[in-house]
Amino acid sequence: MFSIAYMINLLIQLYIWVLIASAVLSWLVAFNVVNTRNRFVYTVGDVLHRLTEPALRPIRRILPNFGGIDLSPVALILLLVFIQKLFNEYAVPAMMM
Repeated sequence: MFSIAYMINLLIQLYIWVLIASAVLSWLVAFNVVNTRNRFVYTVGDVLHRLTEPALRPIRRILPNFGGIDLSPVALILLLVFIQKLFNEYAVPAMMM
């Protein structure tokens, strides 16, 4: 049972890193540091967009518009950390019994 809890925590942590990578890449593209005409950059950006957009889209509809600043990744990361802490607090001790 601990391996299941470990796997769930690992997947949540991995998705948090994917969100961070997606946000950093979007900043780099917005400030013309990397060029999306490069096939590798385009492929990485497309994969990150496809992984993160389904989770970020509902949050973007709820959050107000802050101009050019997108706070939806921050909100999703906070939500994932909260879920991870709840899981560690309640589910893992229940598995020990």
